[in-house]
Amino acid sequence: MNQQPDWIREAVFYHIYPLGFCGAPRRNLFTGEPVDRLTKVKDWIPHLLELGVNALYLGPLFESGAHGYDTADYYMVDRRLGDRQALKQLSGELQRNGIRLILDGVFNHVGRDFWAFRDVLEKREASAYIDWFSGLRFDARSPYGDPFTYESWSGHYDLVRLNLRNPAVRDHLFAAIRMWMTEFNLSGLRLDVADCLEPDFIRLLRKFTIGLKSDFWLMGEVIHGDYRRWANPEMLHSVTNYECYKGLYSSLTDRNYFEIAWSLNRQFGPEGMYRGIPLYNFADNHDVDRVASSLRDPVNLYPLYLLLFTMPGVPSIYYGSEWGLEAKRTAERDEMLRPELDLSALEATSPQPNLPGDIARLAALRKSLPALRDGGYRQLSVAHEQLAFARMTDQQTVVVLLNAADTAHAMSVPVPEGFSGGIDRLNGGQRFPVRDGMLCVDAVSAGWGRVVELNH
Repeated sequence: MNQQPDWIREAVFYHIYPLGFCGAPRRNLFTGEPVDRLTKVKDWIPHLLELGVNALYLGPLFESGAHGYDTADYYMVDRRLGDRQALKQLSGELQRNGIRLILDGVFNHVGRDFWAFRDVLEKREASAYIDWFSGLRFDARSPYGDPFTYESWSGHYDLVRLNLRNPAVRDHLFAAIRMWMTEFNLSGLRLDVADCLEPDFIRLLRKFTIGLKSDFWLMGEVIHGDYRRWANPEMLHSVTNYECYKGLYSSLTDRNYFEIAWSLNRQFGPEGMYRGIPLYNFADNHDVDRVASSLRDPVNLYPLYLLLFTMPGVPSIYYGSEWGLEAKRTAERDEMLRPELDLSALEATSPQPNLPGDIARLAALRKSLPALRDGGYRQLSVAHEQLAFARMTDQQTVVVLLNAADTAHAMSVPVPEGFSGGIDRLNGGQRFPVRDGMLCVDAVSAGWGRVVELNH
């Protein structure tokens, strides 16, 4: 059993990519004094509280050359965002408001501006840091024309792969993590490209962080494969649920709830692979198109977020998507996915002004119904544009009904024995009967749903 921190059961995440969100310059010149742009995140805390958020995942914010995933110094906050004091003040303000802080841990690779790599560039074979980098050798040249070559991440030679088997590298990283955890009161780390990391490194990281803080949470970016390879008692607590990310929007775009229903049953049903693992569920992030751009109709955002907040796992909102913002990446560019945003402008002119309020309702509902946080999953009914499932604990059974059609739809779904009816906790407390083992709902609104708590 992969024991989870108690707080993760009630977590609602908000994901910010700080370099874009704060309007930082795209390139770091490594000159001049730090500019405190992190204050902008503090200004959004009231909005996060209104949404029901209690955990903030901040993308990379340590000193880097460009996009944050090309680290230059693990011990410095990127000067385009501020300094360690600015981050400490932000952390304190989050803590005072009951919001936990999770940071990006980029340990597979560094940028070419990383201080130890600069030493290799300068001293070549005489550098003391040759063994810090994976596959570094002097019998070939890199695409940058260096008199040596090295392993990169996924063919991107601006990202130099670290040799995580080198004890000196691990010591350097773990000392930085210790500093982050103590100085900034971190509650967890999201590990970039976790599926590329050495399993032994992750095991050591788990022991190290748990030794410092027993409820510290480790979540990894994993796109393909059996998530249990990474999320297990010795390694990570959770991983990104990319399988359901895709199904969340494509089941709506294709009018095919069978797709997401298959994934949910495979993951969390009675024989589900990932029962007991609170996967990190998301509709979009800094690497993929905004979900509003992937849907055939913006109205589908409403049943999509209803599902995101009622399915097993931990829900996460990507900054700005709670207003239905659209953005699509191209083969060459992705900065449109990571924009600078103005809160007042969004509140005045957003494409979906009602969506934040509905997301707040869903977060409050999840908080008030233990079955939505901790319950098992059982599929009850599935059609092209309707889906029904139950979330169950020993004390509570909740039925979730989703209707993605353009018109209201009556739904009758089988429920466990012993119940006489139910009350809709999402839409004003309307009551519905159970007849002959079927929960009978006369109408589920178009592009919305119901969350019915059953009673005896």
